[in-house]
Amino acid sequence: MRVAIAQQQFIVGDIVHNAHKMVALANEARQKGANLIVFPELALLGYPPEDLLLRPSLAARVKYAFEILSHVQDIVMLVGYPHIDTHGTFNSLAIIHNGQQKGFYHKQCLPNYGVFDEQRYFSTGQNNVLFDYQGLTIGLLICEDLWQQAPIAALKHKGADIVVCVNASPFEQNKQQIRKDLLQRRASEHQLPIVYVNTVGGQDDLVFDGGSMVVDADGQCAHEAPRFLQQMLYASIRRDADSGRLVLSSQRKAPLALSPIAETYQALVVGLRDYVNLSGFNGVLVGLSGGIDSALTLCIAVDALGADKVYAVMMPYEYTSQISLQDAQAQARRLNVSYTVCPIHDAVEGMRRTLEPMFSNTKADTTEENIQARARGMILMALSNKFGHLVITTGNKSEMAVGYATLYGDMAGGFDVLKDVYKTQVYALANYRNRLEESPVIPERVITRPPSAELRPDQTDQDSLPDYDTLDKILELYIDRDFGFDAIVQAGYDKALVQRILSMVDHNEYKRRQAAIGTKISQRAFGRARRYPLVNHWSLEFLRSDTDKQGNA
Repeated sequence: MRVAIAQQQFIVGDIVHNAHKMVALANEARQKGANLIVFPELALLGYPPEDLLLRPSLAARVKYAFEILSHVQDIVMLVGYPHIDTHGTFNSLAIIHNGQQKGFYHKQCLPNYGVFDEQRYFSTGQNNVLFDYQGLTIGLLICEDLWQQAPIAALKHKGADIVVCVNASPFEQNKQQIRKDLLQRRASEHQLPIVYVNTVGGQDDLVFDGGSMVVDADGQCAHEAPRFLQQMLYASIRRDADSGRLVLSSQRKAPLALSPIAETYQALVVGLRDYVNLSGFNGVLVGLSGGIDSALTLCIAVDALGADKVYAVMMPYEYTSQISLQDAQAQARRLNVSYTVCPIHDAVEGMRRTLEPMFSNTKADTTEENIQARARGMILMALSNKFGHLVITTGNKSEMAVGYATLYGDMAGGFDVLKDVYKTQVYALANYRNRLEESPVIPERVITRPPSAELRPDQTDQDSLPDYDTLDKILELYIDRDFGFDAIVQAGYDKALVQRILSMVDHNEYKRRQAAIGTKISQRAFGRARRYPLVNHWSLEFLRSDTDKQGNA
């Protein structure tokens, strides 16, 4: 049997287009000698479809797509699709051959954690499914089924020779090695080869990184597809006449392994690229400040879309340093993007004059500083309206965590490239990108100078925040690893500092809920992977308890 593994991008909601793409890929695979082609999880509808699964017309659209698929001959297709009948809606895999659906499998293990809401939409499959083809008994699984012990054990018990598992597994840092370890463990435990296909491409805040694989019964990886790229992977499987064991072909050259920093950078590029292109924008706008966040964002935008679709705007005010102006211009020229300087003095002073009757008896504070950020946001959004470019914001995860951002100011925009990237990771990514070329794309001074919002004289981020090394370590423990106050203090951090940072995180959920979406690279990104109520007294309850303990002591 020769298997074609279709690591491809399928657009959410574009059912007819996806069906036609499957037909083309199946015909191509047949011409190359394949007699089985495997498509990813829910490929017909795209993943994750969210409430599209609740649309009344979904069943009719799927039926029409199956009519398109029926034109394929002489190759078996395994197609991920939503199955709708009187028993419910299922996350399913269809077996299609010569225009007829020969069977189907319903996913048994429905994930309901992190970014997954499958129990909201799907009924649970009850039965194991195997089918015979080319002298082999093939068992079927869908994504989460493989992460649990029971489904593959049941397939082995019922006589499976090989398992095909279709997936829509989103990117997280270091996730590919975790997947590979799982496949190797499952295969060797049950002495079953596994064909694993994963989808690829960006969808809203998620990126699917491919990395499809075939492992043999001993857990050795025989084939692996490259990450983040659409690829047709072919594997041949035969039964040895003497031993009866299945023998898998091996690829001549494994794909280039990506370092953690390289895979993270690539995920950010793909996430922005597909969000912009699939949303129909003709370009992006970046507010270039001369700082490291906007500098890295500009690099990612150029790598994702090309310099001709990236427009940088520098919006100086009286606190903007000459160094920032020089570095912003140098980077824009180095990357060959459109660059405009648009001073905001008149806009800020006009707003201050408008507010002066109401502010006359008050002391200047962050309100006046934020007028600068909001003037910049207004200018970028006006340019977006006029020219149809998407404004991409430049805030990082550290800033979003503690609320070091201005609503309707530097948060104004449609996509935040660095939303799930801590500030220390921003520096690492900037240095990584510079190492890829002989001439740095980010001026070295942008990386080495102290970060500043430049909203008042001689301001630095550390006027309001601890150093980023300390801040990010505390944030990672609290946000990504769910450590509580006591556990973080026990890890060696100052009690008062931890209390201050945790309070800042908890009190700024309202900002994060209004922030632009951005590519998820961690297990616990802000958004669907981490959902907290806007109005809650969790922190107040903690502070009361802590005060009581001190009083009793």
